[in-house]
This record gives sequence, C-alpha cells and structure tokens, in this order.
Amino acid sequence: MFWFDVQGSVAKSTHAGLPWLWSIRQEVGERVHFWPFDGWQVPDHKSVIAEVYPSIFRHRYPHEDPTSPHGKRTADEHDAYATARWLAEMDARGFLERYFNPPLTDAERRVADLEGWILGIM
Repeated sequence: MFWFDVQGSVAKSTHAGLPWLWSIRQEVGERVHFWPFDGWQVPDHKSVIAEVYPSIFRHRYPHEDPTSPHGKRTADEHDAYATARWLAEMDARGFLERYFNPPLTDAERRVADLEGWILGIM
C-alpha cells in the first residue's frame, strides 16, 4: 500500500503518486486492477489498487495498540490499520462487493469513470 500525503494539497499528492502507479502497471501489468478505471467489477485473483479516504474509518477503531512501544499507533499507522480492518470486516460480512459497485446514477458513473471514486463512499 502506498500513502501519498502532501498536507493541504490534493494536486501535489496526485502528481507524486501517479508515477508510482504507472510504475506498478509497467511492472505487474494486468495482474493488478486499478479500481474503478479498469472496471467497477474486480476480477477474481487480481490485486486491487483503490483510492480510500481514511478519515471515514479512523474513528471506528481504538488507537491503542499493545504491540506498539508507546501503546498507541501513530496517526499514519492508525489510518492504515483502520482502513485494512474496515476492508477485512466488509469482506467477511459479504458487503465489500457492494462498495466496489456503489449505487450511482448514470451521470455520476460517467464522471466517476473519468475522475475515479473513493472506496467506501456509497
């Protein structure tokens, strides 16, 4: 998982991340699915790269971590933990597929096909 965060500037983060995404595509080819650009349905046996917004998950789970030397995760560690835990929970409950195919209007889907979508937003 890659984290590109330039505080206060989405454009800078995007420009920092795009070369990495291009590099991944060149290295692994079709073994990775860039959601939703490669399609809203994720084929079986492919790794997925999707945009997430950790703020929608971070307050669902405690920051405490008994394995950490300080007993608490850093903000970045907690964002990664909360996102991974949410994904695992949604998958275990059989809901993850619904998030990969959100209920969008035709007009919203046309825009999202071009601009992308944030996984976890319904």
